[in-house]
Amino acid sequence: MALIRIINPNSNPAVTAGLAEATAPFAVPGRIEIACETLEEGPFGIESQRDVETVVLPLIARMQAHPADAFVIACYSDPGLALARAEIAAPVFGIQESAMAIALTHGDRFGVIAIADASIPRHMRAIRTMGLETRLAAERALNLTVAQSATDGVFDRLAETGRLLIERDGADVLILGCAGMARHRARLEAELDCPVIDPAQAAVTLAVGALIAP
Repeated sequence: MALIRIINPNSNPAVTAGLAEATAPFAVPGRIEIACETLEEGPFGIESQRDVETVVLPLIARMQAHPADAFVIACYSDPGLALARAEIAAPVFGIQESAMAIALTHGDRFGVIAIADASIPRHMRAIRTMGLETRLAAERALNLTVAQSATDGVFDRLAETGRLLIERDGADVLILGCAGMARHRARLEAELDCPVIDPAQAAVTLAVGALIAP
């Protein structure tokens, strides 16, 4: 049985629970198991460049101590992704990179719902690295904490921000720009009648494909 290990680099167990719920349907009975874990050493929410940098070495250490057939780094800033790919023998998937790759199969221009304005410059660096500036409609922030994004009370703000991305910015597919938003994907897609990509699900989709390919 192959194992995909999803690591939440923040220490909020509610985010990990949401990830587990969102990715459980992607397990393949008898072939692929999915395990979601919390990096206890991480901050309660990864909300700054300092937060991103401080989780990199503990994250790599966790991967080295607990092997898997594939890893998913479940933070939208993809902390430590390049280092993990250099240090870890198994394939490693970042959820931001994966979400953008999957979004391109659903529409012409994607919009991103970010957790906060401060996170947008980090995301833009990744978009430029992948050469996708012309496929980005816009990125708009909720200006909430990671912990708040994992609660039911944020749905109206998510829907309002999604509508702006669609109606004003021309997005025809949306990406949830934080792992904490995982529990809202299906409801938001139904509310807006627009494809909504959960980045952890996108990463697991690619990981499953890599593991079951002949």
